[in-house]
Amino acid sequence: MFTLDTPVAPPAPALDELVPSRYALKVGDIEVLVVSDGVLPLPTQMLGHNVSAAERAPWFEHMYLPADALDWALNVMVVHSGDRSILIDAGLGMDPDLNLPRAGQLIRRLGAAGIALDEITDVVITHLHMDHIGGLLVDGVKERLRPDLRIHVAASEVEFWKSPDFSRTNMPPGFPDALRATALHFLAEYGDYLRTFDDQQEIATGVTVVRTGGHTPGHSIVRVASAGNALTFAGDAIFAVGFDQPNWYNGFEHDPEEAAHVRLKLLNDLAGTGEMLVATHLPFPSIGRVSVDGDAFRWVPVFWDF
Repeated sequence: MFTLDTPVAPPAPALDELVPSRYALKVGDIEVLVVSDGVLPLPTQMLGHNVSAAERAPWFEHMYLPADALDWALNVMVVHSGDRSILIDAGLGMDPDLNLPRAGQLIRRLGAAGIALDEITDVVITHLHMDHIGGLLVDGVKERLRPDLRIHVAASEVEFWKSPDFSRTNMPPGFPDALRATALHFLAEYGDYLRTFDDQQEIATGVTVVRTGGHTPGHSIVRVASAGNALTFAGDAIFAVGFDQPNWYNGFEHDPEEAAHVRLKLLNDLAGTGEMLVATHLPFPSIGRVSVDGDAFRWVPVFWDF
């Protein structure tokens, strides 16, 4: 079972990477490991399709980011609370048709961290976009999971993907079809494992999943709380641009107005409490806090603890 004291063997040559891909911390008595699934290159307009390229350009220049495309981080978490080992989201997987060799690294990186798939007792899926479920669809993964594995996802999310609406998204060509196909594949493969909830569900002591909606109808966040400390895994509720421009619409949001409302509320809540934040697409390891900065917000990365 993964703990912060688990000795990790030197990585195999295939995992001899020049940058870190996992970061461990404790939230009170609960152990947390943030794991990078890699990066996903996407057009920059995806971060604010309701404003013009001229309006977007100053933000990217200020952040020293390219104006046309950038790499989105893909972060997941492993949480150990009591006798439960909980995987929060499962990354993109290794679909050869996607041609994304720098993504889909989760399964190998879990192995490098000494985490066996059959140790995982629960999986929480923030939503059924393919970069959050694809790792469980990699060949040979399902056979290595526990037969009593519980996969937690909002009931409204499952219902949505029976007939998904992409009319208000703004995605590159091919993405709606790929998202739809992957979600239906996942539901067919893991339907017997699903444990759906309406608004919120306690997964283990101190670990609660809460439906927010917005990004997708069943999009959810996970709050980890113990001994007066707390951390929220925000899934796709918050993107890097969202601190400065919380009202910019992300191209993957199925209800962009509601997603902006969710984002503002979450940012205000986190700024008020000072609790830690992790999100799927913030730069790895994405652990930080939120502060108010005039009429916007500021992401304050934590100092790494070695």
